Amino acid sequence: MGKHKARAMPTLVSPLDLAVQIPYHFRCPISLDLMRDPVILCTGQTYDRSSIEKWVASGNNTCPVTMQSLEDFTLIPNHTLRRLIQEWCVANSSKGIERIPTPKQPADPRMVRSAIQEASSPSSSTSARATALRTLKNLGKECERNKAILAEEGIVAVLVAILTSSSSEEHPKDLDSQLPSDDQLYEEALGVLVFFCLNDAQRITLAQPHVLARLSSLLLWGSMEVRVNAAHLIESLTASDQLHELRGVVGNTEGIIQGLVKILREHLYPRAVKVGIKSLLSLCLIKANREKAVSAGAVSALIEGLVDFEKCDAEKALATIELLCRTDSGCKALCNHALTIPVLVKIILKVSGRATEHAAGALLVTCNASEGLQKEAIQAGILTQLLLLVQSDCTERAKRKAQMLLKLLRNAWPDDSSSPGFGRTDVVPF
Repeated sequence: MGKHKARAMPTLVSPLDLAVQIPYHFRCPISLDLMRDPVILCTGQTYDRSSIEKWVASGNNTCPVTMQSLEDFTLIPNHTLRRLIQEWCVANSSKGIERIPTPKQPADPRMVRSAIQEASSPSSSTSARATALRTLKNLGKECERNKAILAEEGIVAVLVAILTSSSSEEHPKDLDSQLPSDDQLYEEALGVLVFFCLNDAQRITLAQPHVLARLSSLLLWGSMEVRVNAAHLIESLTASDQLHELRGVVGNTEGIIQGLVKILREHLYPRAVKVGIKSLLSLCLIKANREKAVSAGAVSALIEGLVDFEKCDAEKALATIELLCRTDSGCKALCNHALTIPVLVKIILKVSGRATEHAAGALLVTCNASEGLQKEAIQAGILTQLLLLVQSDCTERAKRKAQMLLKLLRNAWPDDSSSPGFGRTDVVPF
């Protein structure tokens, strides 16, 4: 009998993250976590919606438990199981279990289709069309499945048509003037488009002079949300490696680079800074835009915000700084900024291998331009950083730049190890 009990499957299993046992059938077979939105597959097996959607999106066409081929990918909500899970959460609330919320169901494709038709109808009022777009935007924010439904119903083509429409309100001719008050439809279309990737044909369609001029105005004078959405579209327009020329077209539009640099200074809005850095880096991949970025104040905006950026943003910011310092004006701006050397020395080993490479490249250029900056770099502790760098597992290019920088600094090398550049061991490579 003892042997029989040992083989029996328990109704409760040890939890993964909680100090309480979770019923076996409340866990998703894929993630093994407590299910928040249980759905039934055509094979009769129940999974958490997010887990099975990721499974299918990864190219799998079989049931994870039974390995049967899936001929129908419809997911049916398991309301009974969800209610049981919610009741169990309430019963165990004293043990720190929070009740899972009742999930919102995916949008009804028929309702989505109706809203898209309303948004695209020239016979509807601007207010009605904007309201339809706002409804679609809210649906897209709810879950990835809703975004997929919007895309399947052709929303991107409708948005592109709205943004390129010649009947839209003209943008301000004077960039120093404020936006007109009736940009509602245009701004709502921008807010929905950020959910989706563009193909090259759509990028070319959107890169028309009147569209770019309007984006420029929004970047400079729109609300924060609108400015961020405009920057998102600019980044998307310039993201294709097959359409290098679009970077020049976008960068030549008056006010766009100026607007992106303005966004970089919005430190209270991390999302704004993130998209601003990505967009500016994309534009600065071509030389012609670098001079414009320097003139717009990109060097000071990047250097002054660098230590506060998130790691992924700091890496892109350093890549942009290295590109800018390859121009005469960019190098001069970096050399003249009081924070350039202290910030670059401080951050060189604290972000990532790529970031180290870019920081070393920028330091190499600036120190090569000024003996005074060489001494400042040594006073800031660059020697310890560089010696750590060449012994680390950074990229070979980063090590080469570090070795070149050490050679450059040799003439300004301190005579004894008590100088400020040595003996500092408080830096731990990323």
